[in-house]
Order: sequence, then C-alpha cells, then structure tokens
Amino acid sequence: MDKEKEESMESKSPKEIQVEEKITELVTKIVKEQTSGDDLPITLWNSLRNHQEIAAIQEYANMVSIGRLGLNDHGPVHMKTVCRNALKMLSILHTAGMQTSLEKENIGTFADSIAAVMLASLLHDSGMTIGRKGHELYSGIISYSIIEKVLSQLLPEDGDILRRTIIRSIAIEGIIGHMATHPIHSVEAGIILIADGCDMTKGRARIPLEIPSKPAEGDIHKYSANAIEKVKIGQGNERPLKIEIHMRAEVGFFQVEEVLIPKIQSSPAKSMLELYAGVEGEEMKRYL
Repeated sequence: MDKEKEESMESKSPKEIQVEEKITELVTKIVKEQTSGDDLPITLWNSLRNHQEIAAIQEYANMVSIGRLGLNDHGPVHMKTVCRNALKMLSILHTAGMQTSLEKENIGTFADSIAAVMLASLLHDSGMTIGRKGHELYSGIISYSIIEKVLSQLLPEDGDILRRTIIRSIAIEGIIGHMATHPIHSVEAGIILIADGCDMTKGRARIPLEIPSKPAEGDIHKYSANAIEKVKIGQGNERPLKIEIHMRAEVGFFQVEEVLIPKIQSSPAKSMLELYAGVEGEEMKRYL
C-alpha cells in the first residue's frame, strides 16, 4: 500500500472502511460472474474509492448536513451505503434475468449500468455542500465535470465517446432524480432512488441525535431513523427483489411511508420489488 492510500485509510472511519470492503467484495463478484469479463466496474471503483475531490465533497456535505443544518448523515458512509445497496439490487435483478434499461434498449452493457449507478450513488448528495433545498440539482452540476474526467481517464479512446456519454447521462439522471422531484425513466436511475431510501437505519441518525439542539422542523427524520434496526435486501418470492425493514418502534413507519414508499412509487423499478416492514416481534406488513 503506497503512502497516499495509507493516509486516505487513516482519515476514514471504521464504518466507512467496512462499507468500502463490502463494495469491493460485491464489485469483484459482479465482474467475475455477471459482466462477461468486462472489468470497468472494478477499475472505476478503484478510481473512485480514494478520489480526493470526491472524498472532500462527501466530507463537507456531511459537515453542512449535520453541523449546520442538523440533518442526518449525508456524507461518505451514506453515499457508499447507497452504492452498496444499489449494486446489490442490480446484481439480484441480473441473476433473476431482469435487464437494465441500457441492456433492454441494446445501447449498453450490464457493466455500463453498474458504472453509471456507482458514479451516481457516490455523488448523489454532493449538492448538500450548498444546502438542502434543490440539492439534487446542485449535485448534478457539481458531479458533471468529475464524472467526465474520471470516465475520460478510464475510457480514453475516440471510439469510447458514445459509451462515456451514455454512462455519464444515466449517472446524472440518477443523481438529479434521487429525491423523486424530477421524473426519471431508466431502471438504473430508479435503483438509485430506492437504494437511497433504504439507507434509513439508526446509525444514520446517531451523530445528529448526540448533538444538543432545539426542536426543529425535520426532527422526525432523526427519531424515526433511530428506530430502524436493519434493512434487508434480498431475492423476492413473487418478484425478483425483496426489501424488509425491521424496526424497534412504530415511529420507524414514518421512514417507510413518508420517505421510502414515495421514492419507490416514482421509480421505474417499482414493479420489480416486494416491500415489507414491521416492529420486531410482530407480524411484518406488506406494502408492495
């Protein structure tokens, strides 16, 4: 491990390192089993995981979100958790024989879809460096040049221009569409919507709840997230994908009904999943 990577690892929290390790394991498996030998997802992940500008954006986004606005985590752990969620969902759908939009339209490969989703998830909240309102649009503006530079380095040939354009466009669609405030049309962008909504466990609200503050609008998000014990993403029984939300108190239903479900309803991937939620020790409620 070179000096730059050592310094990068030292600046990361144990939780962030843990999530990165899970992404590395997942991406390696996807390339080995599902991309027909195309290693773009691995080379892209290796480029992004220690990208200094992306790391700085993620860190400052969290400073603004938690320190200035008193909101939940919108930093590196959150964005990488969304990345892991999204990649896991895409892998499950692929195993079930479901195609992404790029595959179905015969304009890209599964590896291209993975690359676009990876870029979108790791940059979707970059606009939180500016503020909450309209941050999805700010995220698109901030991310565009970064995505273009990264893809140009990995796909530098003139013959790669269309491929770069398609991957970048899907990534930007996922970024701008992740709040369900702007219509999206691809399965890839729809997966970002759902993967973002699934990061709702108590760990995301831990730091905001530890900071003394006066009651404020939006506090329900912190308290409801703190009630969520775990989110399970796996293969469905009737549909390819199943999401289970386990909580220790009924206040957690706010996260499900007011945050996650509206995102699912706006997602082109809605028909591909089952959704269950419930308080531990009680019968799970099926929503979809």
